[in-house]
Amino acid sequence: MVFVTKSTSEHFSYPRTSTKVSKLFSGIPLVDLTKPDSKQLIVNACEEYGFFKIINHGVPMDFITRLESEAIKFFSLPLSEKEKSGPPNPLGYGNKHIGKNGDVGWVEYLLLTTNTESISQRFLSVFGNNAEEFCSALNDYISAVKKMTCEILELMSDGLKIQPRNVFSKLLMDEQSDSCFRLNHYPPCPELQGLSSASARNVIGFGEHTDPQIISVLRSNNTSGLQISLRDGSWISVPPDQNSFFINVGDSLQVLTNGRFESVRHRVLANGLKSRVSMIYFGGPPLSEKIAPLQSVMNAEEESMYKEFTWFEYKKSAYSSRLADNRLGHFERIAAA
Repeated sequence: MVFVTKSTSEHFSYPRTSTKVSKLFSGIPLVDLTKPDSKQLIVNACEEYGFFKIINHGVPMDFITRLESEAIKFFSLPLSEKEKSGPPNPLGYGNKHIGKNGDVGWVEYLLLTTNTESISQRFLSVFGNNAEEFCSALNDYISAVKKMTCEILELMSDGLKIQPRNVFSKLLMDEQSDSCFRLNHYPPCPELQGLSSASARNVIGFGEHTDPQIISVLRSNNTSGLQISLRDGSWISVPPDQNSFFINVGDSLQVLTNGRFESVRHRVLANGLKSRVSMIYFGGPPLSEKIAPLQSVMNAEEESMYKEFTWFEYKKSAYSSRLADNRLGHFERIAAA
């Protein structure tokens, strides 16, 4: 894939040297969706990490490989062609600039609606005669991943022992669900390939952040780069697995569980040698949906940690912030002095 832009140093940043980065971590929670203990393992993982890996997920590998192939075709186009699908507002093609608040990374991406019928003709024209193939691959993948995600959310409800069991999944199944889908490409960086140290070849591909939605589902090729932050502030490298999915607890789910589940802070380091392609489904509620801690999750004397807000209000606030900001800070209840 070709990625032609200005000098590297003008665009991206390096990992903070003051941040401890742990060696490759083998303890990522693993959940097999076919096992009877999956519901409790999901709850445990959400409480401890806000992150876990899913195997035996039921998503056909053909759907995964087809969409990755279509993504590679798009990212292999000349930059001038890809830019016809941008700039992102917020949907569309983006190159290095992430949002409108100054965040940059060594990444190019497509941010799309999950409703393939609503994808603009301006975007599809870039694909020419292959537009139908792209939409078909996208629709098959999103449909299968959405089904899996709803199953995971219902297992969460089972593990939390709350009713109805679709209390989370119904927000994604709603026709007005404000979910979105992202394809990311972290290309090799020519200016870093001559460096001898592996750590020196890493730069920020996508800066540290939490996801504002309820849940996000990530799948990538076998190139490493994803890291999650633990509670002690250390960064853990997540071993890639192109046959599995990784699940992030989002800010909205943190609020719905009154902080029992914590959204995971994560980032991606771009490698100077290998191309990384990832695809992420972000499960969001309808814009008008009120987000507040569920009484069924809280103990009798437990107080709400968050003010009630609509998804529209939180989304607007999140898009107005920098990636690394504590986006939920504005919605926390301040304890009386």
